[in-house]
Amino acid sequence: MALVNGYTLLNEIKKRKVLAGAFNTANLETSLGILDAIEESGIPSMVQIAPTNIVLSGYKYIVDMVRNRASTMQTPFCLHLDHGKTFEDVKQAVEAGFTSIMFDASHLPFAENIRKTKEIVDFCGGYNIPVEAELGAITGKEDGEVNEADSKTNPDQVIEFVEKTGCATLAVSVGNVHGFEEQPKIDFELLKKLSDISPVPLVIHGGSGIDDEVLKKISQYNVVKLNIGGDLRRAYITSIGKQYVANNNEYNLIKVLLKAKADVHSVVYKKIIAMNVLNLQK
Repeated sequence: MALVNGYTLLNEIKKRKVLAGAFNTANLETSLGILDAIEESGIPSMVQIAPTNIVLSGYKYIVDMVRNRASTMQTPFCLHLDHGKTFEDVKQAVEAGFTSIMFDASHLPFAENIRKTKEIVDFCGGYNIPVEAELGAITGKEDGEVNEADSKTNPDQVIEFVEKTGCATLAVSVGNVHGFEEQPKIDFELLKKLSDISPVPLVIHGGSGIDDEVLKKISQYNVVKLNIGGDLRRAYITSIGKQYVANNNEYNLIKVLLKAKADVHSVVYKKIIAMNVLNLQK
């Protein structure tokens, strides 16, 4: 099964009643660490990359890397564009072979967010690719870009937004934050209200830094996808940094990168299990 269309993955998530981790990559070692952990867990998940990080590899290289590993995997996953901000971002990802798209116009006024998101949904519809949209701005730093907005998702706007855009999933702001600059405080009362109202499943961004006990609860509120990026970047960079401190004359690059890959693998696997522990116990 391995690399699948985003709609196929959503159906698999719903059928198995699990929460998909969506893990941000930027290079070969991180991608393989993520995919190895997904395969070990056996739980449908996502590999994703934002346009701000695609500059290192380009869209096609990421697709080729992922497809090569996918050919030996059994666990379904999709390759997802995270925080596409322009039509060109989306077009390049789709044409390269991404199987799921997130378009973020949450920084725009409500009507403009609807209009631009609908354009993306219509375009991706021609490729049978689902679109995740965002309603309500999420604070913090996403892939090096600081977002100063602070606007939780308004439940009164959800039905209109989903119906007019045709999005497949909806990323919501309920106290979750990007990066580590702020401490996330999930508003479960608001999350429940949104889950009861929304015609489509929900997505939570900024999963890094959320306590595992909180992660356990999130999947009980019609959330099908949880984004985690900062924890992986920290694991990768810390791994290399510690190895340098231990031996600043180290010349075996492969040894260093294999350890960094293994450390990313460990974080991803633990997060997948933590966010699904309640589902796995059923």
